[in-house]
Amino acid sequence: MTITGTHFNYYFVCPRKLWLFANGINMEHTSELVVEGKLIHEDSYPQRSGKYEEIEIDGIKVDFYDARSKVIHEIKKTDKIEQAHEWQLKYYISVFERNGIDGVSGVLEYPAMRKTKEIFLSDVDRERISEIESGIMDVINSETCPPLINKGFCRNCSYYEFCYSTDEQP
Repeated sequence: MTITGTHFNYYFVCPRKLWLFANGINMEHTSELVVEGKLIHEDSYPQRSGKYEEIEIDGIKVDFYDARSKVIHEIKKTDKIEQAHEWQLKYYISVFERNGIDGVSGVLEYPAMRKTKEIFLSDVDRERISEIESGIMDVINSETCPPLINKGFCRNCSYYEFCYSTDEQP
C-alpha cells in the first residue's frame, strides 16, 4: 500500500478516520466542508495556473509546485489542525527527496485567513517520518477500528455521522 498525504494528515487528526479511510470507507463526498475546501483551493490563486502546476508523484498529489524555486504550496481552509498540515507537507517534501529532487521546501497557505507558513524538512523530521509511516501502517493494518477520540473538531468531520450514529432506537 502506498502512503499518501491524506494518510499522513489523518494520522495526526484521528486514528479512526485514518483507519476508515484506508479501509475504503470514504465520507468526504458527503461533506459540505470538503466541498468548501476544494473551492478555496480552486478559486484562491487563479493566477497560478501558468506558473505552478499540480504534481502527482509516488501516490501523493501536491496542490501547486513551483519547479523554479522548488517550493510545494499546500492550501488549507483553516489552521485548526496545523500540526497535521505541517507533517503532511513535510511528507511531501520527503517524497520529492526520495525521487531525487533535493532542496525542496514548502509553504502552507490559508487564504481565507491570509496566513502562510514556510515548512522545511530537518534530519530529525526525516527520522520521524519513518516512524510515522510505521505508525500509519500499524493503524491501517489493525483488525479493528480505533475508538472515538471525541474532540471538538469531530463535529466538522466528514465521518461525524458515521462515528456518532447508533443502531439503538430511543
